[in-house]
This record gives sequence, structure tokens and C-alpha cells, in this order.
Amino acid sequence: MAFVITSACEEEKAGECVETCPVDCIAEGEKMFYIDPDICIDCGACEAVCPVEAIYPEDEVPEEEQKYIQLNQDFFK
Repeated sequence: MAFVITSACEEEKAGECVETCPVDCIAEGEKMFYIDPDICIDCGACEAVCPVEAIYPEDEVPEEEQKYIQLNQDFFK
């Protein structure tokens, strides 16, 4: 399991998550940040500092945000 960045990050891109991540698994895209699920160590540091509450553990992503699980994975392919 990894953490997932969802729609609240779109156009917001605050960036605190990038600075906090101990394994550098967060990358900036054109509209939002993305978490690489293969590198994420599930520490939760990013979730705690996100000012827009856009980050969830994969198994807690709200139903209406489920597409972001795949979007985060696809960003790193």
C-alpha cells in the first residue's frame, strides 16, 4: 500500500509534501503532485503536512477519488 494524492491538489500544488518525504517519492506534474507507489514507504509524513488534505492511504481514498490511485501509478510509467 502507498499514499495517494487526490483532486484537492490539482492547481494547488502547495509542495509541503515534497519537502517532508524522506524517500523522495513525490514528483511534480503539470497540474498536481504524484506519489510513486513503488518508492513510498507508507510513513504518512506527507499526509500530515498537506494543507488541502489531498493525501490518503490507498485503502482510504474516498469513492469519488478512486481514479487518482491509477493516475498516481500511471504518472511514473
